[in-house]
Amino acid sequence: MARGGITKALVQIARTAILARGEHPSIDAVRIEMGNTGSKTTIHRYLKELDDGAQPNEASAEPIDDELTALVSRLAQRLKEQAQEPIEQAREQFEEQREALETELKQVRQALEKLEHDHDIQGAALQRESEALSNTRSMLQTEQTRNAGLNQALADFELRLQDKDEQIRSLEEKHLHARDALEHYRNATKEQREQEQARHEGQLQQIQAELRQAQQSALVRQDEITQLHRDNERLLTENRGTQRELNLVQDQLKHSNQRQDQLLEQATRMDSERTLLQERLRVAALESQALKQSVDEQTQLNQSLEKELLKVQASLEDSQRLASAVAAAPDSAKATDA
Repeated sequence: MARGGITKALVQIARTAILARGEHPSIDAVRIEMGNTGSKTTIHRYLKELDDGAQPNEASAEPIDDELTALVSRLAQRLKEQAQEPIEQAREQFEEQREALETELKQVRQALEKLEHDHDIQGAALQRESEALSNTRSMLQTEQTRNAGLNQALADFELRLQDKDEQIRSLEEKHLHARDALEHYRNATKEQREQEQARHEGQLQQIQAELRQAQQSALVRQDEITQLHRDNERLLTENRGTQRELNLVQDQLKHSNQRQDQLLEQATRMDSERTLLQERLRVAALESQALKQSVDEQTQLNQSLEKELLKVQASLEDSQRLASAVAAAPDSAKATDA
């Protein structure tokens, strides 16, 4: 800022004042005269210009009188005072900047000391971290060895899990086949049972109807036989009363006997038919009992199949739980490692 205010006129005034005191206007003397301000290069340039401009007149110039010397001295003093004001301002500004720089330097030194302290702390921390890193590397190597074992165990678990999956799929297929077979068997058994029951019920109803019809026919024949016996007794009673009517009665009796024989034969045949119907009824009852026994056996077989199905389902659930436990084992191992 001071250097920027140096002009050729100021250098000339300082030079004139030095010459007025009878001194040599050197660069340092001119600079001191201007209050120790200004660039020596600039002062040298201005002095050289002033010397070059003053040399042609020096030989013919007369000595400067005292009044001019006093005037120049006052002017130089005034210029010096005027030049001293920016110098003082610059000096105050310099002092302020110096104090600010010293304060900043003090802060920088304090920060440097803090940084050095932090560096020492960080160095110690780095040493601890290095030791911890060494321990961590050792632990890492141990964990890598352990992880290798765990990976091998995991591979074994995965193989076992695949085997269990195959077993589960096989059991599921067997379960589906067993369920389909059981459903088909139930439907077929139900249909067969319904058909057999309907057929036996129809046969039983038919046999019962035939039996009732045969019994009704036997009752009718029995009534006819009873009536014939009554007629025979009536004819025998009437035969005792009259001989003449005896021949007629005998003829009638003969005819009646023939009729009776026919009726007896028919009754015998009806008895045979009734016996046959009773036998058929007995056979139908036996068949019905056998069918009921077959139904009971089928029911027991169904219960056995249902128990087997429950066992298959229980085995399937056990396999699924085992598969879940095998699948959860690697996760548990990872959680333990973590």
